[in-house]
Amino acid sequence: MKIIHTADWHLGKIIYKQHLTEDQNEVIQQFLKICEEEQPDAVIIAGDLYDRAIPPKEAVKVLNDTLLHLRKLDVPVLMISGNHDSSERLAFGTSLFELGGVHLHTELKEKREPVVLHDEEGPVYFHLIPYIEPAEAQAVFREKEITTHQEAYEAIVEDIRERFDMSERHVLIGHAFIQGGMESDSEERLTMMGGTPYVEAELFHDFSYVALGHLHQPQRVGSPYIRYSGSPFKYSFSEVTHNKSLTVADLHRGETSTRQTPLTPERDLETVEGYFSDLMKGEAASNPRNYLNIRLLDDGEILDPVGQLKTVYPNLLHLERKGITGSFREEDLEKVREKRDKAPIDVMADYYELVKEDALSGDKKDILQQIIEDIRQSERKE
Repeated sequence: MKIIHTADWHLGKIIYKQHLTEDQNEVIQQFLKICEEEQPDAVIIAGDLYDRAIPPKEAVKVLNDTLLHLRKLDVPVLMISGNHDSSERLAFGTSLFELGGVHLHTELKEKREPVVLHDEEGPVYFHLIPYIEPAEAQAVFREKEITTHQEAYEAIVEDIRERFDMSERHVLIGHAFIQGGMESDSEERLTMMGGTPYVEAELFHDFSYVALGHLHQPQRVGSPYIRYSGSPFKYSFSEVTHNKSLTVADLHRGETSTRQTPLTPERDLETVEGYFSDLMKGEAASNPRNYLNIRLLDDGEILDPVGQLKTVYPNLLHLERKGITGSFREEDLEKVREKRDKAPIDVMADYYELVKEDALSGDKKDILQQIIEDIRQSERKE
């Protein structure tokens, strides 16, 4: 069985006030052309279809047109919600979608059933696991103590193993942070209730393929069959070195092979560095219409550098003055990373200690953590 695996479309994304929907649609047209050429038995979209809970109408139209095109190709579509999606809003019409071969799962249910597709070698069981918080898994597996993403997936995988014959081919579709995966700045940090948000790759050794979303760089984690397809477009300048692609997986009994098919946008994200006079020659970027982050090396003052550079590079999004600010020191970047990676409760505890000159007590910390969790849950339902 041939599967095309993609994820993290983030339709409706805006970076530096630049709407990317047109660029996203152009890349998705490439994706559809690949589907026409490959003629897969199934297409997987592993979460974060939209970039926010209430997407713009242009983004909704892109997804609607894409699903219609896939149905014209008579390809079953398997989708889950991600941490950026509103699970309740995205769930609208799911029963009708099923009639057209579009299978969308947005919540974890008791005794949930997989989507089963068949080929000449027999059935393939697709387990669609949307992004969940530990509390959502706890509500389903009430007899277990679940406070982390690891414990949530332990319960899910145990349930699958107990109810199904694992000698058959099984595919798990998930939106999670598998330990060992490489992050970038454009991925929203997952919650850390009770510990880290990571899930161990060893949990999935019984599956023929694990189709993941959340991390934007295409990569395998611990095994060739545990894969992030990555996002189809670059969503921050931390991703400029990524080679965007989708994954084609061929599932046979006892063997799974994968390959990457590249996606190449007309306007890419790129970082360039140089002196103003050299940059104005228009040869610094691989494509002058790319979305650019420019690092100026000049020490002296320059009159309206952004305005002048935009006459050559119309899609300049960000300008840094290395010579004046003394930026890019590794120790400064490390401090920024440390602050960015802190859990919300740790940020609040630091602020409390700064203002009160006293450590936040355990009881107060528990109350604040519950408030944070309640806010996260309400935001996902908007």
